[in-house]
Amino acid sequence: MNATAKEIDLPSLHLVKRGKVRDIFDLGDSFLMVASDRISAFDVVMPELIPDKGKILNQISLFWFEIMNPIIANHVITGDVNAFPKNCQPYVELLSGRSMLVKKAQPLPIECVVRGYISGSGWKSYQKTQSICGINLPAGLKESDCLPEPIFTPSTKEEVGVHDINIDFEETCKRIGRPLAERVRDISLALYKKGAELALAKGIIIADTKFEFGQIGNDIVLIDEVLTPDSSRFWPQSEYRPGGPQPSYDKQYLRDYLDSIHWNKKPPAPHLPEDVITNTRAKYLEALRSITSTDHGI
Repeated sequence: MNATAKEIDLPSLHLVKRGKVRDIFDLGDSFLMVASDRISAFDVVMPELIPDKGKILNQISLFWFEIMNPIIANHVITGDVNAFPKNCQPYVELLSGRSMLVKKAQPLPIECVVRGYISGSGWKSYQKTQSICGINLPAGLKESDCLPEPIFTPSTKEEVGVHDINIDFEETCKRIGRPLAERVRDISLALYKKGAELALAKGIIIADTKFEFGQIGNDIVLIDEVLTPDSSRFWPQSEYRPGGPQPSYDKQYLRDYLDSIHWNKKPPAPHLPEDVITNTRAKYLEALRSITSTDHGI
């Protein structure tokens, strides 16, 4: 088996969705969620793969799902391929390390973004309006500064190839209702604070992240991925210097490369040179080792 997996092909199983990174199969009373080695930037999927990336993301998410269970339940049934249903067993080699069996949930139509530091689109917004998603911030902040308190800055959830759009809290309330918006805001902030504190103890600053939630009946559960290098900005604490961009263990490295070649951020994506692929993999693997204290044999 190669170290990379692009489109997860399981002929006897029913594919229901191919996302930017994850492929989802309907097993009847559950979903099989498989993390490929695809990588996206600016909401566009790159033509090259990052070897083992899907396994890295899957293992980090499984780690965090367990850690966060006291705050909110999640959709994971098991990440042990040997416990998967019989019709999955012919694909064990492919699925091992990069998949999880999950409960069926109806995803909320928003991305729940939390920022503890000012970077990326948040920094751009602050420079224009001294605010992010309608939240006014103190004057004089520098790029990558720590915010006085983490803030909830949601966005829309668009299809592959379409940019997500930052929205304010009132727009979130219009889309999902105020009680649900308040609930996921409060849960998101609690998840971020716990994750950021744990990561900081291991030498990583989680500058910002996004969470996704789904509904199972009347219950809200945490779904998709949690505090991975795909969904977060990870900065090495030892190198943290506010006042500009930071070194990172996430795909900011890839975004910076794409900015340097002046790509217009629209499909088709440019081809990635070998050193960018190698360095991106190394950054993701370092995040896995730092957070979980093991490389899971990757």
